[in-house]
Amino acid sequence: PQGCVILQRPEQACELTPGRDVDMAEAVAAAKASGAAVECVPVAATDPLYVLYTSGTTGQPKGVVRDNGGHMVALKWTMENEFGISPGEVFWAASDVGWVVGHSYIVYAPLLHGCTTVVFEGKPVGTPDPGTFWRVISEHGVAALFTAPTAFRAIKGQDPKGEFVRKYDLSGFRTLFLAGERADPETIKWAEAQLGVPVIDHWWQTETGYPISNNPVGLGRLPVKYGSPAVPMPGYDVRVLDDAGHEVPRGTLGNVVIKLPLPPGCLPTLWNADERFFSAYLSEFPGYYKTADAGYIDEDNYLFIMARTDDIINVAGHRLSTGAMEEVVAEHPDVAECAVVGMHDGMKGQIPLGFVVLNAGVERAPAEIEKEVIALVRDKIGPVAAFKSVVTVKRLPKTRSGKILRGTMQKIADREKWSMPATIDDPAILDEIGSALQNKGIGA
Repeated sequence: PQGCVILQRPEQACELTPGRDVDMAEAVAAAKASGAAVECVPVAATDPLYVLYTSGTTGQPKGVVRDNGGHMVALKWTMENEFGISPGEVFWAASDVGWVVGHSYIVYAPLLHGCTTVVFEGKPVGTPDPGTFWRVISEHGVAALFTAPTAFRAIKGQDPKGEFVRKYDLSGFRTLFLAGERADPETIKWAEAQLGVPVIDHWWQTETGYPISNNPVGLGRLPVKYGSPAVPMPGYDVRVLDDAGHEVPRGTLGNVVIKLPLPPGCLPTLWNADERFFSAYLSEFPGYYKTADAGYIDEDNYLFIMARTDDIINVAGHRLSTGAMEEVVAEHPDVAECAVVGMHDGMKGQIPLGFVVLNAGVERAPAEIEKEVIALVRDKIGPVAAFKSVVTVKRLPKTRSGKILRGTMQKIADREKWSMPATIDDPAILDEIGSALQNKGIGA
């Protein structure tokens, strides 16, 4: 970059590059001292507000452009109608400001709606314990928390009995919202049991800026169906198509798409990449926006997102969802987190490979648990899944926004060439995955 504005931390100041870096605190203090005044600048509703890059789990990140007018109206509307929050209440999106959840629901939506927003730095465990979220909710009177299922799986893994939940007064806490990746039913059930409040799974993307599918607390909460982010929200006409672009029957797995036009607030294009915008989202299914997620819609119009389309594997001609297998693996009482990827097989084309992270305090032999997990999938899904390989690992590789890097894990297992994902949280985890696979005779 040609220029950087740096917010220095007193705990560990960084060295600035002369001519490029600007110390934010010094620049603001100098501007105030000089009496500088900056007037608000009117902008058109269609002028760009920001450019935000996607998390990069399925390839090179894309620069999503957000406009001003539609985005402002849509986000303000969702606070009351979808999240059930009134002006003056405290809303906490426990995300990073650098991701779309942070932009939309730490900054813009709550402030446009007249709410107090919580800005939090830290992790749900280890800062200093698994009670961090409950402490913040109690101290600040949070009415609703919005976070990723990854965070709750981490808390559940460290505090499976919910002992830290009961150390804090959560009487003002009304609703937990989960999004960012699939919320497996076991995690939702654990949260419901420990918190005693509605746990709402919803689904959207960086590209849309706010929920595509949700269980709208403000408009009227619907019955929960585990594994489903409920129903499409106003403005979104969600369909499920086969690879030829034809709609599939209810309950049939396919490509989840949105019939054009997209509602206000969604991306109008990619930054300096109009052709890539068209090829990535609009060309494969003319008249529709391609979400690149796979799923189905049931007879009650509930949407089920099962995996990224890249994560649908073909086992001896059977199209199987890795997400459905992960749901079953997560049911094992000793499993804190899991991931299933498709691994190349000379006979069947692909076979599933499971990774599990065990709960804290589990002392049983990993091999014993792995056998039980295999038996569980065989019992719930059937022999057609060909689920015969499970690897116990210390942790799963994720982006900084908490999404599991399944594509990279699959390439390591298949001995394919892979590059370090730009958004990975801790690169060392990929070496751990490689070592664990080698110990099982899998991968490089």
